Amino acid sequence: MSTFEVTQPAASAAGMASTDIRDSASGTTAAMFLRPAAAERPTPYIEVDEKRLTRNIKAMQQRADAAGVAMFPHVKTHKSLHIARQQLAAGARGITASKPSEALVFAEAGIASIILAYPIVHAASLDRLLPAVKKRGVELRTIAASETGVDALSEAASRHGVEIGVFLKVDVGLGRVGLKPVDPAAPELCARIAGAPGLRFAGLLSHAGHAYGAPEPHALAKIADEEAEALAGLAERLRQRGLAVDCISVGATPTCLGAPLPREVDYIRPGNYVFLDGTALRLGICTADDLALSVVARVVASNDAHFIIDAGSKSMSSDRGAHGMGGAGFGTVVSAEGDGETGLWTLERLSEEHGFVPHSGRPLPLGSRVRVFPNHSCASIANFDKFVLARADGTAASLPVDARNGQT
Repeated sequence: MSTFEVTQPAASAAGMASTDIRDSASGTTAAMFLRPAAAERPTPYIEVDEKRLTRNIKAMQQRADAAGVAMFPHVKTHKSLHIARQQLAAGARGITASKPSEALVFAEAGIASIILAYPIVHAASLDRLLPAVKKRGVELRTIAASETGVDALSEAASRHGVEIGVFLKVDVGLGRVGLKPVDPAAPELCARIAGAPGLRFAGLLSHAGHAYGAPEPHALAKIADEEAEALAGLAERLRQRGLAVDCISVGATPTCLGAPLPREVDYIRPGNYVFLDGTALRLGICTADDLALSVVARVVASNDAHFIIDAGSKSMSSDRGAHGMGGAGFGTVVSAEGDGETGLWTLERLSEEHGFVPHSGRPLPLGSRVRVFPNHSCASIANFDKFVLARADGTAASLPVDARNGQT
């Protein structure tokens, strides 16, 4: 997270801050982290602010609409049918999921078009998903980055009597899954997809996850442009080989939110934009007032250096940001009591059930509640079976994290 400029002598850079502390780069103030008093429930729990959630969903959909691209938001961020339906109602054409068991939850709920953005290399991995796809008439597309993957997808599709659209996964810089755009094997693999029984070549798909490590906001546009140019160049080479490229799909919240959407792109698949988090704040693609997700915890102990909260790595995760690219600490801490307390602290370290917050001589009282804005919201909500939706009218509802256990 960004370094804060302390203008009040009593405040320590390592601990407490107050409303006259301002982020020197973005203009973010401590007051922008403050929210109404949290609902009285056993702690720790995840709270999602409905007003900010709705605002974030609408803002990204408006960006997509203005650029003429289709939205297939990544539901691995929230794993929630309630939120996915909000995204569809706002204009999304379908969803993106990670694992087959995660996609199954949304297929069984009637989502009509799903992109499974994960490499399948064993045909049996789809044995639970494909019957639901066939029964519900779901349009399923997935990715391949190897001959092994293409053969496994073809075997699964043929066995279950379905057609699967398959994107070539292209590695545009993250170094995780995919062929490089200039890899001479890429056209051959696309031809293999196009000729495989049960499969249809769907186009090119990439994830510029290295954007989460961008050193400054201006770098995001460069990453987005390079991604689009690389994919467009590969698409042209494929067309010269007689292969139709119907779709170019990209997806990463930093490039989709922090840079103009390139004209070469047909689909975008951002996920984190619905909640945002400390990493998004560090990248400069949002303000603290946009953060829709927090972990509500309680102060359970205090010592000379820290006050201790009941949210540790089993609540927050130990992730410092997407792909491990984050800032210092594990989250930003404010009071959740709605009592006028304007302190701003950093969650410095974690054990499994405890969080350590340096207080710089100003600890919060035992029993008081805090709100922690995590570095990585996707990893935090995945630790909970339910989340609390805080509504604008002051009421709150408990909703399931429907696909929380979708890890296979």
